[in-house]
Amino acid sequence: MQRVESASVEVAGSVVGSCGRGLLVLLGVGPGDDRRVAERLWHKVRALRIFADEEGKTNRSLVDVGGGVLVVSQFTLYADARRGNRPSFTGAAAPDLAEELYERFCEVAVGDLGAGGVGRGVFGADMRVSLVNDGPFTVMLDSEELGFSPAIG
Repeated sequence: MQRVESASVEVAGSVVGSCGRGLLVLLGVGPGDDRRVAERLWHKVRALRIFADEEGKTNRSLVDVGGGVLVVSQFTLYADARRGNRPSFTGAAAPDLAEELYERFCEVAVGDLGAGGVGRGVFGADMRVSLVNDGPFTVMLDSEELGFSPAIG
């Protein structure tokens, strides 16, 4: 995810989702992820203290600053380029599971921020993402590293 001043996503030349100050979340889904992972990951995203407070310290969360999110599905986060020059994407979840968990992540986000606070891409579409990065400030969250894997609980 990236802290942004603004972000938008276009499909076929039309803006389909956007946000102002907040986070651009590029969401990849792995084969071991489930609905609980999607929900817990959203709660981590919304609670991370990565926005500046009055003293300039990164001490405020998305909710604290009243920010929005733009959520874009991105299976290419699972690219494996260790062999050869063409990345393999076999580490990503199957499209049906990925879409289900992308939708669940967005539903939980809307439940917290309201529909106006959550912009979305179009799952599986060829998208053009534009952003004004704030910082830049980029954080990678991984479900397994955070103990969110269903096998870990």
